[in-house]
Amino acid sequence: MDRGSSYGGGPGGPGGPGRWPGDQGRVPGQGGRPPAREEEDASSLVRPYAVTGGRTKPRYDLAIEALVTAAPYPPRDVAVLTPEYRAIMDLCRSARSVAEVSAMLRIPLGVARVLVADMAVEGLLRLHQSRPTTTGGQPDLRLLERVLSGLRKL
Repeated sequence: MDRGSSYGGGPGGPGGPGRWPGDQGRVPGQGGRPPAREEEDASSLVRPYAVTGGRTKPRYDLAIEALVTAAPYPPRDVAVLTPEYRAIMDLCRSARSVAEVSAMLRIPLGVARVLVADMAVEGLLRLHQSRPTTTGGQPDLRLLERVLSGLRKL
């Protein structure tokens, strides 16, 4: 997907006068189909919304820093999982944060959050989220001091 383009409405929009944004690369006389090479490239690309079933938010609040590990005894055969699920299972043999899963698999963070939450609900992953300790709506001062100390050591 071209992140630099915006999809505007109709002829005269981003595709130019009399053209729609998706018309670039279309071959006249072929029913508006793109050249065969583009069809091959597009067939290997799965849109993020297709992977998540159109959902943009996880089933429950999942922090990006939450650690995730693969369940030692998954409730179903791993061989029948989707490629995305298998990749996450392999990656999470050791503890990883949701943000790491996203970065290492090169998938958007929102997609990673949805997939990880779904897999946790199905019993394929275990989540290790820290419970926020707050006092009157403010974060725990000791926690903030530990974070600051850790950052200084970097």
